[in-house]
Amino acid sequence: MVQITKDNAYDAAAPDDFPAMLDTERYGKRSTAFDKIISATHDHFWDPLDKKYIDFTAPFDMTKETILPEEFFAVFHTRIGETMTPEQKIKFANESARWQISALLHGEQGALALSASLCHILKDPGAQEYAANQTREEARHVTAFAAYIKERWGTPLPCGETLKNLLSEMVGAPEVYKKIVGMQMLVEGLAMGAFATLYQKSNDPLLVKLCQLVMTDEAFHHKFGKIWADRTIPKLSAEEHNIVEDWAAQCFQTLLFNLVNAEQMKVVYDSVGIDWQDARAAIMEAFTDDDRREAMKQSANIFRVLVKTLLNAGIITERTKSFYGMYINMDELKNESERMVGDDIAEEGIKYLQTINFVDNSKGAALLAAE
Repeated sequence: MVQITKDNAYDAAAPDDFPAMLDTERYGKRSTAFDKIISATHDHFWDPLDKKYIDFTAPFDMTKETILPEEFFAVFHTRIGETMTPEQKIKFANESARWQISALLHGEQGALALSASLCHILKDPGAQEYAANQTREEARHVTAFAAYIKERWGTPLPCGETLKNLLSEMVGAPEVYKKIVGMQMLVEGLAMGAFATLYQKSNDPLLVKLCQLVMTDEAFHHKFGKIWADRTIPKLSAEEHNIVEDWAAQCFQTLLFNLVNAEQMKVVYDSVGIDWQDARAAIMEAFTDDDRREAMKQSANIFRVLVKTLLNAGIITERTKSFYGMYINMDELKNESERMVGDDIAEEGIKYLQTINFVDNSKGAALLAAE
């Protein structure tokens, strides 16, 4: 195991070393690095079981309308799509949305378990309290997405093997850097792109509202990872940086090529009588790497958001820049503002929550604490 810790705020004990957490000296060595994002927690509180925040009984006719627009589904623009009936397309689109939102649910469950695992090993009381707060927030995301899926489909679809394996590795990893780079940057970056896309594009007002509420929390979770990067990356030796950089690139490649491919979505294709292998072949015939690069120019593209997160954190260097550059214009990305696509959405969500949570709404947006 390689434990890369360059700042006391992220010092960690071994997962099986609980006596280390009882060290009397530890209690008095609390970092102030996380105090602002901890104290801002009440500003973005929401309860998925309280209808004043969100009402999951809001209707949506999935026999007549798709939750996501047709542009989301590559297969519709292939030889297979040309033979599909309007009814087949609606069913496929909504089953595909079910699969994607189920993946978000599984990702939130992974984030809950990972945050809880950080509580077990982070020695700094401030970092530990932050991780406990995030665990609570991830738990309400699990409740919320489970409620949405139950209302629209009844049950979620199983977790794809790629996502399941990656989440399992991160939750079980004893290395803090894998947990923070993996979850707070890679998965949270991916999720922020997904939530922003759903917020901007979904035809279901309930899903739009749910994504905004979740993003009010996720913006702070991303900040925890950014604090780690600011305090750790500049202090890494070349060898240590290579370890972190290579692991991030490996995870990115795995997600890019496997997260939403036809084999992972076999259950969706089966639901409308389409062979997934035939669908994969048709998509490969119709779409090239140039098409993929063009899609990644969109600010809310999930993989663009993920790469921007890694670049802003200093994890991507000249060593791996060309790897990401096969799909994204890295110079263009470097010249963009560090502000993420979901920040404005989250800030508006916090203002909405303040109108519910506080009589005095003169406070500035809580995201100022995450600047």
